[in-house]
Amino acid sequence: MLRRLLLTAAVSASAALSSVPGAVAGTLSHAPGVSPLPAASPSGSSAAFTGGGSSLFPAGTPYARAVAAASGVVLPALMPPPARPEDSSDRLTVTVDGVGGGADGTFELDCHPAGGTHPRAAEACDRLDRMTTWGKDTFAPAPPDALCTMVYGGPATAHVTGTWAGRPVDARYDRANGCEISRWNALVPVLPDARS
Repeated sequence: MLRRLLLTAAVSASAALSSVPGAVAGTLSHAPGVSPLPAASPSGSSAAFTGGGSSLFPAGTPYARAVAAASGVVLPALMPPPARPEDSSDRLTVTVDGVGGGADGTFELDCHPAGGTHPRAAEACDRLDRMTTWGKDTFAPAPPDALCTMVYGGPATAHVTGTWAGRPVDARYDRANGCEISRWNALVPVLPDARS
């Protein structure tokens, strides 16, 4: 998950740098409250590597930014600082009822590293990591305008609360129709497999 966050941050920074010409040149003179940061290059001349007007690498071109990145040039950081471990705890409480077979109960799920009282903690954390996408709510309810089949999947219900990917979670699950059954099944093994 940390790799995904770092990749997303790098892509965001790249997009931000491409939209701010002064950032590519190594200065942010037009940004209030930000002091210019010099960009260093292997040869000592930062202009040729950062696109500061050299005819070899015209300012603002993707090629100039790529050369700057490949040569180790330090550009101003436009990303937030890395998250502290205590800020990025992924901890969920999963309460399940109506499944039967010993799957009912309240379980604690800690991820990164996997732990807690959840019976399949490592698998559940891996599943959540695969489902997590930047900008999307992993625990989102079915859209209100969704056309759901009228299939009853049983009396099982679940309530997931806590924090995932730095965001609060308070999601309810049941198996009242096709959409809700699909939501539940997508979260197995975080939720027990209730398929009959």
